Amino acid sequence: MRRRYFGLAMGALIVVGAALTLPSCGHDQKLVSVQVNPALGFTFLSEDTSLTFQYTAIGTYIHPPATKDITSQVTWAVDFPELITFSAATPGLVSPEGGHCGVADISATAPEGTGGSSNIVIGYSTVTVDDPSQIVCPGGGKEGSVNVAIQPSGAGSIISSPAGISCPTVCGFLFPVGSSVLLTATPIGAHTFSSWTNCPGSGTANSCAITVPVGGAAVIANFN
Repeated sequence: MRRRYFGLAMGALIVVGAALTLPSCGHDQKLVSVQVNPALGFTFLSEDTSLTFQYTAIGTYIHPPATKDITSQVTWAVDFPELITFSAATPGLVSPEGGHCGVADISATAPEGTGGSSNIVIGYSTVTVDDPSQIVCPGGGKEGSVNVAIQPSGAGSIISSPAGISCPTVCGFLFPVGSSVLLTATPIGAHTFSSWTNCPGSGTANSCAITVPVGGAAVIANFN
């Protein structure tokens, strides 16, 4: 009987000793991953120098398990500093620097744990600054559709320079984004030119000068 009690006591001591040797969850929380959101990145247009975008960092921990926003605790960096600027006041807030285009990696780094670990955990995303009018930029070389209409039908004609539009026969054409297109309206018969609708540039007399936008343009020539 004594031998049995002695065995139980020794077993209890072993369990207690093992528990005491386990790491203290309250004093050794460890960061195991950093997720930078949005994971797929964000795209600015090069002229949008007044715009900003907020990246966030979400940390996943163990000892004890936890997931929390650590945007203000990580160190933010970009591998192409000529492309964007980080806000000094708001962690993770970026704006395009202007004058450059390309794709850069955004990184957020933080120490692994509170127990003196020198390991660093890193999360990544991307930022793109694009200028569709420049062939060297990520979205460069794109074309925009310029479409024209005559109101009322048959009251006049529209041609473009450079050539492409000759309405009412050809009333839509693809031009390089960022290129300049001059539309000229000519009345037919007793009609006279009145005005342009949706001319995205300058409309004077019977001409509409536009810079082809990313989404294209739809212009109406109005006649009396």
